[in-house]
Amino acid sequence: MGIDLDHRNLRKAKRSAPKSEDPYIRLLTKLYRFLSRRTDSNFNKIVLKRLFMARSKRQPLSLSKIARQMAKTEGKIAVVVGTVTDDIRMLEVPKLSICALRVTAGARARILKAGGEVITIDQLALKAPTGANTILLQGPRKSREAQKHFTGGKLGAPGTPGGGVKPFVRSKGRKFERARGKRSSRGFRN
Repeated sequence: MGIDLDHRNLRKAKRSAPKSEDPYIRLLTKLYRFLSRRTDSNFNKIVLKRLFMARSKRQPLSLSKIARQMAKTEGKIAVVVGTVTDDIRMLEVPKLSICALRVTAGARARILKAGGEVITIDQLALKAPTGANTILLQGPRKSREAQKHFTGGKLGAPGTPGGGVKPFVRSKGRKFERARGKRSSRGFRN
């Protein structure tokens, strides 16, 4: 008889390289892998980890949210490992210094018009190799539509009293998902 090996802990569910085949992300990964190894800066380790992330985890961040965060800190560079988007609800854009993977055309035009600057992540590595004078920001990960359907958290599982998440249902009419757990006359009302 053979030995029964324990395979439970062999797989690490943690990315050690990006899945993307984008050559720019691959090159940035090489650069930040070097920087995180050769500097004792935690900033570089976080940037490297975020470069590995899936696109759904690298949520876009709007100009208005960046401006609100940067109002507290003057003269620092806002670093976003993701996309920076324009916000038409914001009338005045302050002078900002932003470093991001991608900046939409509208956002870029407004930042430059306000006298700010937009740099890429590889330019940041030359300017601030340890992440000095930078603020690391990221978009809201839980804002996706799909996230509203996921079980858990404060709402609890569907079917438990007081629990339930957004159902995958066509509409909220009389004949859609109105049976047990949805009405007091049908067992209980959740």
